[in-house]
Amino acid sequence: MSTSTIRSQAPARREALNESQVWCVYARRKYEEPLHEIGNVMADDVELAKVYARSIYDEFSWVEMVLVPRESIVTVIAS
Repeated sequence: MSTSTIRSQAPARREALNESQVWCVYARRKYEEPLHEIGNVMADDVELAKVYARSIYDEFSWVEMVLVPRESIVTVIAS
């Protein structure tokens, strides 16, 4: 299967799995550290996104983890 075929099937797969929204995941391991982006999850609602984020990014004992819908991110300066 070619790469272009796989890419063209991705939207249909997301629709079938009800994963239509990308959520950016930010976390910190110590209170004195800033939040930094650790990855993203795809889920249709915030509750499912929370479950995905906790289960996927459980390699550290985070003191804080937050989700931001990618569509809410506003670019101020683009390079």
